[in-house]
Amino acid sequence: MKFRLDFLLPLLAALSTLSEALPVLRRRDADIESLYGITRLNRDHSGKKGDPSGKYFHESTFHPHYDGRFAEKILSYDERRIHLTALMQTYLSTMSDIGAETWIMHGSLLGWWWNRRIMPWDSDVDVQMSYHSIKFLADYYNMTIHHYKLPGIEKGRDYMLEVNPNYVIDSIDDKLNVIDARWIDTETGLFIDITTLRRNRTAEALGMEGVMMCKDKHHYLEKDVFPLRDSVFENMPVKIPFAYSALLEEEYGPKALTQTDFENHRFDQDKMEWIPLRNPRVRKGPLRDIRPKLRTPKTGPGSGI
Repeated sequence: MKFRLDFLLPLLAALSTLSEALPVLRRRDADIESLYGITRLNRDHSGKKGDPSGKYFHESTFHPHYDGRFAEKILSYDERRIHLTALMQTYLSTMSDIGAETWIMHGSLLGWWWNRRIMPWDSDVDVQMSYHSIKFLADYYNMTIHHYKLPGIEKGRDYMLEVNPNYVIDSIDDKLNVIDARWIDTETGLFIDITTLRRNRTAEALGMEGVMMCKDKHHYLEKDVFPLRDSVFENMPVKIPFAYSALLEEEYGPKALTQTDFENHRFDQDKMEWIPLRNPRVRKGPLRDIRPKLRTPKTGPGSGI
């Protein structure tokens, strides 16, 4: 059976024009009722009722790095590490499949520097993406559920991509919505914070070119981020910013790249792993700045890609 391309091409063109003309519907501020069938909880543990009305994402009432619509408790040290690894791997896999440009930043990039892994005391993951990509996710993938079959998980696990509709506001004055999207583990409530790298229009108005910013008040030079480099993180292909060491030194200080004792862990150069010095305890409150209180610096693991 043959298909007539001369018949199909005008039809496809018409459908394309129609899709561009129709408004894109975005779900806003998903509450526990709209997530029925996704969450296993019968109570919303998010801080929605106590947060300002203009805030989109509402972290849990018991810890700022859990989504209370899906979590009711803080995970143990070992459980958290396992789930965060899966969270990162599924995120990178999904963004690669759908063609969204993203890269790791902040504490996640520092973890990459040391041993290409999430640092064991972290309870969240930080990534950035381009404005083109966040708009693409908002238009076509907001509030989508992505199912993954994971080793040792009989029924697999669901992850939700949620885009903050306030991502279209590019001002740092929008202090309640500095996080543009999240990749959320619907079983544990752990999530990845996604922030958008944008043109700094204020700097451009002053005649400065190639200056970028995020709504969380981080500022960058375009040449320090692009072109992105290819590497590996948590055994997955990943993108990292071009001038990664300079960006890390600027954010955390140069000794953060060599200090081998931090957060009750010591970095083992032979194993290339952070080893707990004693039984780690789960931190229940907001985390401190990751910048270490430095002692005598030692030689770090280097910066090879």
